[in-house]
Amino acid sequence: MEIIRTVSWMKEAARGSRAENHVTGLVPTMGALHEGHLSLVRRARTECSRVFASIFVNPAQFGANEDLAKYPRTFEEDVAKLEAEGVYAVFAPEPKEIYPPGFSTYVTVEGLSDRLEGKTRPGHFRGVATVVLKLFEIMQPVHAYFGRKDAQQVRVLQQMAADLNLDTNLVVCPLVREPDGLALSSRNVYLSAEERRGALVLYRALGALRDAAVAGERSAPRLQQLLVDTIAHEPLARVDYATLVDAETFEPVAVLGGRPTYALLAVYFGKTRLLDNLLIEPVGPSGELFCSL
Repeated sequence: MEIIRTVSWMKEAARGSRAENHVTGLVPTMGALHEGHLSLVRRARTECSRVFASIFVNPAQFGANEDLAKYPRTFEEDVAKLEAEGVYAVFAPEPKEIYPPGFSTYVTVEGLSDRLEGKTRPGHFRGVATVVLKLFEIMQPVHAYFGRKDAQQVRVLQQMAADLNLDTNLVVCPLVREPDGLALSSRNVYLSAEERRGALVLYRALGALRDAAVAGERSAPRLQQLLVDTIAHEPLARVDYATLVDAETFEPVAVLGGRPTYALLAVYFGKTRLLDNLLIEPVGPSGELFCSL
């Protein structure tokens, strides 16, 4: 498996794959790989004849007071995992390769980028959209694979791809959890043992909402209050937001009904901020709901 460090080298490898008529897949990552990332690789391998991954801790998506310097970096272990999964090559550039001196062009998806994560982390989605567009241009994948845990990020990237008429197809894959229900995240390593136990309240809160919705509760304010009340039983948890939004617009909803809805959580445990979500989809004309944890 090749480790590719420069844009020019990566573009040459991408051109070679196209010339050989490969269906190429891309799994973009910031490293610190876990089973969620590897599930994306496995999905890509079922749909693509050649799979690339990227490992790049993107400075443009971190705010001034965020954890860029402390973000976990486990490059050698990551490379070994990707090679074991059959990845063809890894693009692992230095920041100066992606943002050379004088770089001044950024991508902003207006509206979607201003809410929730965008409000809490100003400029975050601008950094994400910019680096993903650059990766698409450099690597020219047919398909690119993203996990549903970062639901708003995925939606921002879908909007960017549609607005800019990008050829790459974005594939959204299921959220992956630990056996006890905690959503996999590279930031889970920051949690103390006590915080790790406390973080299970996120899964319990979303499970309580799912059960209430399946039982017939359709009021978004009441379901949102259920989230808040459940999390309040965990003294280590500090809620940033707990809300129900339209899965396309990410605007708040009043009632569950005819459109897919996300229940979204962003909650601090100590200094670690964790995300989780539940996707609620209507099924058929009877008003039944299908909930994906």
